[in-house]
Amino acid sequence: MYDSLKGKVALVTGGTKGIGRSIADKLSSSGAIVVTAARTEAKGDHNGHHFIAADLTQADSAEKITKEILEKYGRIDIIVNNAGANLGPGGGYSTLEDENWFNDWELNFLSVVRINKALLPSMLERKEGSIINISTGAAKQPIWNMTMSYSSAKAALNAYSKALASEVGSKGVRVNVVSPGIIQTPLMNEFVENIAQQSGASFEETFQNIIDTVGVPIGRMGEPAEVANIVAFLASSESQYMTGANISIDGGASPTV
Repeated sequence: MYDSLKGKVALVTGGTKGIGRSIADKLSSSGAIVVTAARTEAKGDHNGHHFIAADLTQADSAEKITKEILEKYGRIDIIVNNAGANLGPGGGYSTLEDENWFNDWELNFLSVVRINKALLPSMLERKEGSIINISTGAAKQPIWNMTMSYSSAKAALNAYSKALASEVGSKGVRVNVVSPGIIQTPLMNEFVENIAQQSGASFEETFQNIIDTVGVPIGRMGEPAEVANIVAFLASSESQYMTGANISIDGGASPTV
């Protein structure tokens, strides 16, 4: 199914752990040449991925990443903008300071805009490419006391992605969004643990409360590999008539059709 990925050059931001690591490994196992970008390199075996140290919240990181990719490989075929995190404290509007809003928007929205702006000219020149922006179900179903600033940044990412898909679709570049729900990652476990400590509840009670609040019919967290499978599909020619789509992978949590 993924033969079309053989020899393709793919960038996965935040590709050294969690969902990003799983995406990088899936693309690599499907034949792609994978470049990962993050602040720190993966511990242990990195499966041969080309690593670029970069802080995506810094404005000059996109140019650094672009320069290294184009000098080494001469092109970019796939961009997976995965780097992101819910950085703001829980508790709602009154707990969020300007710095919390800026931090969430820098990482979850502006970093994507910068990466795409820097690398898109290479795709447009060759009239082909696939961009997959990783969003979240919380962009459509925000939890006021957990994800307010994060959800707003990801909602902006969704709107931006749709607009960009409309702009570059006729020029050979596809732009799609994947919106994971609650996925079993170290970052998610840390998020749950922080909420548990603040509330005085156990990890298990807090996790179940989140599941109940969000409403997950399947009743469990998703696995990073389950997200990676969707991303690999969108990166491949199997999805060549798809652009501007937002695919939820959330165990049925989305309450609308």
